[in-house]
Amino acid sequence: MTDCVVAMTTLPADFDARSLAEALVTDGLAACVAVLPAMESVYTWEGVLQHDREQQVVFKTTRERVDALWIALRERHPYEVPEFLVLPVVDGNPSYLDWVARSARPPSA
Repeated sequence: MTDCVVAMTTLPADFDARSLAEALVTDGLAACVAVLPAMESVYTWEGVLQHDREQQVVFKTTRERVDALWIALRERHPYEVPEFLVLPVVDGNPSYLDWVARSARPPSA
């Protein structure tokens, strides 16, 4: 087990995910943010079947930064109930994991 985690959210396909990613990386909340191309999500919301074009956004960060990442994301997220899933990183390239740990820190740290 490492201190690194992968967090995910979805955003509307027309949302400016790049600006969000830049802000979160600049603020040291994530070492890297991957914005995947638009996809179709199918789900039920308030009892109605929905089909929406969305973007999957993947954050590489540390357990220590998860709470701050969630606060920042929630403030900027357009959905009433945003997806925010955090998955543990069990193993990986030690050099990459070290880079994530060094990069996901407040700018002054």
